[in-house]
Amino acid sequence: MKSEKISDAVVRRLPVYLRFLNELSHREVLTVSSQELGQKLDLNPAQIRKDLAYFGDFGRKGIGYDVSYLIEKIRQILNLDQQINVALVGAGNLGQALSNYNTYVKDNMRIIAVFDANPDKIGKKVKDITIQPIEELEQTVRDKHIQIGIITVPDVEAQRVADQLVAAGIGAILNFAPTIIKVPSDVRIHAADFTTDLISLAYYLQSGKELPENES
Repeated sequence: MKSEKISDAVVRRLPVYLRFLNELSHREVLTVSSQELGQKLDLNPAQIRKDLAYFGDFGRKGIGYDVSYLIEKIRQILNLDQQINVALVGAGNLGQALSNYNTYVKDNMRIIAVFDANPDKIGKKVKDITIQPIEELEQTVRDKHIQIGIITVPDVEAQRVADQLVAAGIGAILNFAPTIIKVPSDVRIHAADFTTDLISLAYYLQSGKELPENES
């Protein structure tokens, strides 16, 4: 792997590559070129080659990439060859939808605990997960070795929930609450802001400008 810093844009594209490679694997496709990947994913083939070259030399000139081998390597890069446990806080409509859409089971990343502050929801199940009271969050995170937290609570509750997750030892947070939350520098946080994305799309729609490509 190159010693230079890998940009967030590269890391965000790797799961996109992995998803398509898994599709190819299910169709028993053995090899794929960067050109084919680029056409399917609407990306520049040179960008794909550059992204993958950060982590090693996976392709063979004139043949392309071995699909199974590349899947294995990308999974290792993304740490998907390990079990990653996730906790979700906020069992409202969005939280329940995310829990029901627990698609990362096959990639060893799954939501294993759901918490809420509403007494009416405690004890009910979201798919096969029993909703726990928020008071049990810290102990459960420690006992079940949970590494990632997802926040789907109202904005006024988000910072308090983030503080609880950090206190429990969570290393990364995905925040769906429409507010900025602060965490220590050693905790990774990503904001999933639907409103901002929609406003940006509306701007490009009305202006007629092209959406910018992800930064390399």
